[in-house]
Amino acid sequence: MAPTSAPDPRQDCQAIARHLATVAFPWDTTRALELALFRTFAAPRIGGLLHGSGEFEARTQKRYDDTDLLVSEIIEHGFDSPRGSRAIARINALHARFRIANDDFLYVLSSFVFEPIRWNVRFGWRRMSDLERLAWFWFWRGVGERMLIRDIPEDYGQFERDSRRYEADNFRCTPASRCVALATREMFAGWFPAPLRPLVRRGIHALLDPPLLAAFDLRPAPRWLAWLAESALRARARVLRWLPQRRRPKLRTQLPRADYPDGYRIESLGPALRCPFSGGGSASESGRDA
Repeated sequence: MAPTSAPDPRQDCQAIARHLATVAFPWDTTRALELALFRTFAAPRIGGLLHGSGEFEARTQKRYDDTDLLVSEIIEHGFDSPRGSRAIARINALHARFRIANDDFLYVLSSFVFEPIRWNVRFGWRRMSDLERLAWFWFWRGVGERMLIRDIPEDYGQFERDSRRYEADNFRCTPASRCVALATREMFAGWFPAPLRPLVRRGIHALLDPPLLAAFDLRPAPRWLAWLAESALRARARVLRWLPQRRRPKLRTQLPRADYPDGYRIESLGPALRCPFSGGGSASESGRDA
């Protein structure tokens, strides 16, 4: 029998990324991508665009769910699958309403690459291998290419350096960015019983690094709480090392959503697109995907 060839981080990136996000680290990937959202808010052009639309503050949970579902469709099915392609097409259609600088697109893409990897270093029950980190990079680079983002580095290290340089040049406190960040923080706190919400808010502060806290004009968490949050996440990782490993994927597209009790169509996710030929009606269609 011929030996099985080793996975290639570029050619096999879709399968590897799906395994990382749905089997190996489903909870961690979700939490890390939530932190990635906060990083994007700290850039004034991005935070200003989101604040100007009013969506992230008026319908925070729905905007979170829609973003989560679009990203999950791409991860779970692959960027070249029919469903992944439809999700990318929907993202492109939503973005086409705005003039967004390519540098801002590059930074958002980089946050989706590097924030899960950084989370894994701090709190993963095991470390990603070099092959897995490169595959995660190539996966999101493939998504970026299909979003028509220009000048995406082919070198992992260069992309990370560019991302840090963007943060140093662009992170600063603006009322718009702060409003979007606070609305998102309140959404997360709202997932918990009311007596716990003050602790959850400060716990979120404990996970934000100093540049992010400064960009949102937020006070750092008390040192005891920062220690407690990090210790709890590291303890969780130690426990998971001893538990049986997950075998079946955890698919976020299958989670119940209050806004979509009967399912959703990919083309309905996000704010409704106005069709100029329909008297101001929505270009989205209702219904349920098979």
